[in-house]
Amino acid sequence: MPMPATTKADLWRALEAHRAQIAARHPRELVEDDPGRFERYALEAAGLLLDTSKQLVTDETLDLLVRLARASGLESRRDLLFEGGIVNETEGRAALHTALRNRSGRPVLVDGRDVMPDVEAVLEKMRTFSVSVRDGTWRGFTGERIRDVVNIGIGGSDLGPAMAAAALDARRGSDLRAHYVSNLDAVQIERVLRDLDPERTLFLVASKTFSTQETLANARTARRWLLDTFEDEAAVARHFVAVSTNRERVVEFGIDPENMFEFWDWVGGRYSLWSAIGLSLAVVYGMGAFDALLEGAHAMDEHFRTAPLASNLPVRLGMLGVWNTNFLGVATHAVLPYDEALRLLPAHLQQLEMESNGKRVTRTGDAIDVATCPVVWGGPGSNGQHAFYQLLHQGTALVSVDLILAVRSQARWADHQDAVLANALAQGEALMRGRTLEEARAELIEEGLSPAEAGRLAPHKVVPGGRPTTTIVYDELSPRILGALVALYEHKVFVESVIWGDNPFDQWGVELGKLLAGRILGEIRGGEPADHDPATAALIERVRRIRAGD
Repeated sequence: MPMPATTKADLWRALEAHRAQIAARHPRELVEDDPGRFERYALEAAGLLLDTSKQLVTDETLDLLVRLARASGLESRRDLLFEGGIVNETEGRAALHTALRNRSGRPVLVDGRDVMPDVEAVLEKMRTFSVSVRDGTWRGFTGERIRDVVNIGIGGSDLGPAMAAAALDARRGSDLRAHYVSNLDAVQIERVLRDLDPERTLFLVASKTFSTQETLANARTARRWLLDTFEDEAAVARHFVAVSTNRERVVEFGIDPENMFEFWDWVGGRYSLWSAIGLSLAVVYGMGAFDALLEGAHAMDEHFRTAPLASNLPVRLGMLGVWNTNFLGVATHAVLPYDEALRLLPAHLQQLEMESNGKRVTRTGDAIDVATCPVVWGGPGSNGQHAFYQLLHQGTALVSVDLILAVRSQARWADHQDAVLANALAQGEALMRGRTLEEARAELIEEGLSPAEAGRLAPHKVVPGGRPTTTIVYDELSPRILGALVALYEHKVFVESVIWGDNPFDQWGVELGKLLAGRILGEIRGGEPADHDPATAALIERVRRIRAGD
């Protein structure tokens, strides 16, 4: 059982007092004065090494954070998550993405019913279908083999699979190609379809309700594109399949219901990669790769479920997020993979973290009186060094950083990897260590500058350091490692949500914009004006006039 709320409040105040005590300490000092710090602060599980030694924390900090996690009821909340309990209170649902990758043989109950037979049945259907496309049994309307697979979705139905496809592409063992369409702006789907052959293209329409505006608009465009070639409605059933729960709408679209892949209301969009939403991965990269992805995630699940809080990777990562956000004042967090295959990971994590914990009320509807989720952003580290790293090192904002790196490259030209590793490790050191004014002046004098000139330039070369930095290391990116990495971040988000008290499995904030867009769409198309604020009404009118050529 969680400790009383007063205990949590006492621990929060203790952390605030502790922060004041160590305010003058610098991570550089903490690392240099403690040769054993790396061994104590590095954790390993599921093929991942998590180095947190460059964070502004001490042993006392970590102990207080673990006690705060326990006082907040993390252990009981974690058990409820894995047991299929109602953790999404506002929608009255379980959040069982962990069941989708459950490899333990344990039943998982929702309302007293084991959901694992249903999960296994969908996985087997994915296996059968993916094999049929890969071996040529499934063919297009004219008998041609499929070459291009286009996933049409948005949000979690796009970001997760697209990210994983980029990560797995170096291991693609067939001539099948994956494409992802999500944007309502027709420029994207036009660009994707431009070089595709309708006779050899398969579309996967991913929409739980089969009513999502962006997804359906793109699916209808793809349907028109297909029928421009075939002029026969029967072709739709050979070139479209659906990942949905709405059989009626799927059939109405022209998709054979036998080619509809089910998932459930306890699968949230941003946690749906592990479900039939990952069908494009199974088809293009093989069901073996998809199984390995699930196995890696399950390994992290088991670690999160069973490891003590003090040595638990998601708990450490989540509690450091709380520490940095609530006690160090970090408002922005950068995810910087030094692995080109993970170039889309920051975009996936933006949705995972900000849609989950971008909340201002608790699960019971009370106002949250502390900061919650920071802004999450990032990109490949090697490119970022020539773009935004200047701000990381010398900007006025305190940014926390995750550096993610592979020891070995998937690429054939592996000689590049030494330089990649050197840059990643150097950035971790520089972000933590920095450069003092005295060091800058001494370096300039050593370069041959006069003491006066060195004194003039030295302030421009000062790097404060002390940027809270975590480094995640793995041997070589594989489906299994990718699964573990994504699951690590999923559970990190859950840990933070327990401390902040929010519901990480709903997203009511996106509803208002959708509602207003529906009203405005009619006006743009010539309908009667709706009730808007004066500024928006004027802007709509200006758009209509531009459209009319006025």
